[in-house]
Amino acid sequence: MQNRASPQRKHTISVMVDNRPGVLARVSGLFARRGFNINSLVVSATQDPEISRMTIVSMGDDAHLMQVVKQLNKLINVITIFDHTEDDLVERELALIKVRATVDNRSEIMQLASVFSASIASISPSEETMIVEATGDENKIDAFLATLVKFEVLEFVRTGKIALVRGAKST
Repeated sequence: MQNRASPQRKHTISVMVDNRPGVLARVSGLFARRGFNINSLVVSATQDPEISRMTIVSMGDDAHLMQVVKQLNKLINVITIFDHTEDDLVERELALIKVRATVDNRSEIMQLASVFSASIASISPSEETMIVEATGDENKIDAFLATLVKFEVLEFVRTGKIALVRGAKST
């Protein structure tokens, strides 16, 4: 009988940690030591100022993720870990996208922003640039970026994923 590794897939986990200096370095270092790349990492305060939530997205097989979770549980500042890989999530990212916005194409960019429920954060007519703010899931942000390519995207930045499980389940 052949032993097959589980397929690579995207894993989203929430790690509740003590809000203390050095915790982020210890958690991200653990991923690095295990050879597990972090695709997205967001750290934020929670309703309790003593606790922070780390939302981590990483690609890998299930067995590898289980090893990382076991190692995370051994860290002293880790309170609890939630694996959201199979959960029904509400997830969002934020992107700021700077595009070339001439007099000729400015209104078209604004119309596209409207279609994607994005907003105009800044217009610099003298420098012919516009910064558009978009929120949504990863696919929506990717699709919006793809439509803006024809206008010359000068630069963009996007947050990692933030997520909560739908319903009463605590995460």
